[in-house]
Amino acid sequence: MNDEAPKTKHLRLGTRASALALWQAKHVRDALLAHWGDALEVTLVKIVTKGDQILDRPLNQVGGKGLFVNAIEDQLLAGEIDLAVHSMKDLPGHPPEGLAIVCTPERADPRDALVGPPGSTLAGAPAGTRLGTSSLRRGALARRINPGLEIVSIRGNVPTRIAKIEEGVVDLVLLAAAGLQRLGLDAQIVEYLDIEAMCPAAGQGILALETRAGDAAVHELLAPLEDPRTAIVAAAERAFLARLEGGCQVPMACHAQVVEGEGEGAASLHVRGLVVDPSGAPLFDARKVGDPSDAAALGRGLAETLLRLGAGAIIEAHKQAPRRG
Repeated sequence: MNDEAPKTKHLRLGTRASALALWQAKHVRDALLAHWGDALEVTLVKIVTKGDQILDRPLNQVGGKGLFVNAIEDQLLAGEIDLAVHSMKDLPGHPPEGLAIVCTPERADPRDALVGPPGSTLAGAPAGTRLGTSSLRRGALARRINPGLEIVSIRGNVPTRIAKIEEGVVDLVLLAAAGLQRLGLDAQIVEYLDIEAMCPAAGQGILALETRAGDAAVHELLAPLEDPRTAIVAAAERAFLARLEGGCQVPMACHAQVVEGEGEGAASLHVRGLVVDPSGAPLFDARKVGDPSDAAALGRGLAETLLRLGAGAIIEAHKQAPRRG
């Protein structure tokens, strides 16, 4: 425990009220208290977002990624809270002016996972199997793995989406492995999807700790939670997303890994990105390898490569104007 606590002793941590969001907020709170001890007090502030209120339409029809973060960011900017904890994959590529992601704890499992009857696999599901997902990316890539699937758009928190199986709405559900593991629901996973076949969303499995850009005292409090390797891959994946201005309207994916060199060789950063039409085709897929210190440049360069290959046509065809609210 550090005996030299910063001057800020009380943190108001903003979070959505879903079970997963609360788990994430409490995880960060407990990590902070484990480091700073009695020198710090953390209060959770539950905030209802537009994404929590609108559940009858797919995400791509009601405003995209900002649905789950805008209301929280508004309270940060207004000084009503000091810190927000987000799933990084829910964040748009560019934070609002005045805010910054200042800490990324260690990444959890970035893969997607299948929930359904024991023994089920995505590739082996019979034609007509109803696959539930709220993600255009998962739906598009699932179609490439198994063209016979019927993709069904489902919304709601993790337990609500899993319950769609028992309710007879869908036969299988595709979700982020990290969310299932964090909620203790990993026993319901029947298949982990290989990253090569089901490339994750940018930032999947990463928690993003967002504060006001100039709040040095809060930044100092959060610093012990930073994981350097996660910060590197997050920089690459978010730079990719920012260059493509990716939201929920266009299926795109990006996954970065730091690969250790052999012997005394230096580590390298491997970044893969793709853009795919919601139907599953066409798909534009590219990779770059470089120095981890150039993470953001690698992510941007990868996005530029996809645009040169023709991915911009898919983006323009499906992109809608971003909305705040």
